[in-house]
Amino acid sequence: MIENFLTQLNAGEISEPFGVVAEYTEYPPMPVNKKEVLRYAGIYGVKDGEISEQTEEVFEKAVELLSGKCKFLVGFKPVLIRRDEEGFPILPINQHSENLKKNLTDCEAAVFFSATIGSGIDGLIRRYEKANAPLALMLQALGAERVESLCNLFNEEIKAEAEAFGRTTHPRFSPGFGDLPITVQKEFLGILDASRRMGITLSESFLMAPSKSVTAIIGITKKL
Repeated sequence: MIENFLTQLNAGEISEPFGVVAEYTEYPPMPVNKKEVLRYAGIYGVKDGEISEQTEEVFEKAVELLSGKCKFLVGFKPVLIRRDEEGFPILPINQHSENLKKNLTDCEAAVFFSATIGSGIDGLIRRYEKANAPLALMLQALGAERVESLCNLFNEEIKAEAEAFGRTTHPRFSPGFGDLPITVQKEFLGILDASRRMGITLSESFLMAPSKSVTAIIGITKKL
């Protein structure tokens, strides 16, 4: 993933902070976390077997419908962090976010990434949102679980690689969090060439399509 970047970081050999070319990786399907799907659907505090038969049927139908229709794709680009006179991180997006500054405290590098499960889920939701509202809701929840699972898997891999080089990671931070405006999505996706390479586009209100897509920054810092 980012081993070469971390090797150069350790050796102090990175002269161009944003010079690394974005890369892309596709993951195989991951097991569905039923409890998380139900949480996203607004069904809290239940264990397997405690939901109603009707809800179980809707869940199983959603999983069946989505089977084979996801593409678990991540694009990523590691960058070196420098700071301006006020201590704000200088990044390849135009921002002056206090919340992001705090999130990246002590970080010497970061990974910009975008993750998507593709547009198959959007077509299914549109198909059922009028004809079968409970199924459309479950599909929404399943899509949210799928893309979050993808982000978590990628985060875990980046953290493991960072730890192998004497570093660790901060929690991921996305456009729209705190005072980091959602409008930076355009620059963010441009950095990753996400429209061409991942099929991710933006609406006029800066919402991503496919809808189950995520952009985020993972800070990398030395272990204490």
